[in-house]
Amino acid sequence: MKRKRFSFAAFYLALVTLITYLPIAVVVVFSFNDSKLPVAWKGFTWRWYETLLRDAALMEALRNSVVLGLVSCAFAAVVGTLGAIGMARVHYRSKGMMEYLSTVPIMLPEIILGMVFMAFFSLLRLPFGWPTLILAHTSFCIPYVYLMVKARLVGIDKSIEEAARDLGATPARAFFDITLPLILPAVASGCILSFAMSFDDVVISIFVNGPTLSTLPIKVYTQMRTGVTPEINALCTILLAAVVLAQALSAALRRGALRREESNDKGERV
Repeated sequence: MKRKRFSFAAFYLALVTLITYLPIAVVVVFSFNDSKLPVAWKGFTWRWYETLLRDAALMEALRNSVVLGLVSCAFAAVVGTLGAIGMARVHYRSKGMMEYLSTVPIMLPEIILGMVFMAFFSLLRLPFGWPTLILAHTSFCIPYVYLMVKARLVGIDKSIEEAARDLGATPARAFFDITLPLILPAVASGCILSFAMSFDDVVISIFVNGPTLSTLPIKVYTQMRTGVTPEINALCTILLAAVVLAQALSAALRRGALRREESNDKGERV
């Protein structure tokens, strides 16, 4: 019998997987630990989840983060989509420079971007709180939608919209009936990525946040200064479960769409 040769690729993959997912597994396990100290297992319990749900301040911070993420990605979807479509239809010498400047918020360090936002909002004398948070989060979310839609527009045949215009469709009708359905998956992907970045942001939010408003990352960051509590482990487990559920739902929808396309192709061949 031939002995199996050592595979460095398999070992490397197993090592990376272990380093990536072991801390997550530890957090999930200790969220059910009956001890407040995350060093020893003392039994299974649900009480940290009950304590988490009774924490009014943490639940309010969670609601604030969800609302902030939804509002920011909605504004970013409109501005980023229109910007990508507009840049795809114009041609001038400085177009490349404008496209480069559109992605600057992604490349700048968050601490620099947060200081710039704080100085700019202070110059405008805007009240720090919801207005500054929404403006700042929308600003750094726009490039994600812009890049997604821009990449999708490259693969769209321009003759489709031109044919609609030749058949009498107005520019608005051609956009809503032809262009928007074709770029909608890219817009949705950009919105999901923007929501994740907004929901996860700590540094920029600290610079532009008001004294009476708290988002979930800021709340968790302030509580982490005194150590990791079991409630934080329970919160991380709930968010992880929500992400896994969303991924499973997305995969199921993709499989359903592929099956429908295959059935339609078979029907057309018949």
